Amino acid sequence: MSDGMRYQQGLAAESAVLRHYQSKGADVLATRYRSGAGEIDLVLILDGQILFVEVKARKSHSAAALSVSARQQARIVAAAELWLDQSEYSTLTPCRFDVATCDATGRIEVVENAFGA
Repeated sequence: MSDGMRYQQGLAAESAVLRHYQSKGADVLATRYRSGAGEIDLVLILDGQILFVEVKARKSHSAAALSVSARQQARIVAAAELWLDQSEYSTLTPCRFDVATCDATGRIEVVENAFGA
């Protein structure tokens, strides 16, 4: 798969995952947030809790989930700390890190609090 196709697949997965969370009542705070520490695909708020969501699209959910390395997790956590510093929210605001996977059929699975942070 070419880089352009992979990029488009990623955008489509992010859009589908965003709709999934919005259907549960989540509001968007940021999409594709970039900082020197890393990137966060989606920053949402749901029931007073901030959700930092990493979206992965692969042929299978297991392959997608396994593609989130410890190094990437650390970069996402660091980016989340920067996002919080720049936002109107406090570091005391409840937060969680989710990994949302999208398989080849377009089905979405979410692992809530995937990083345990």
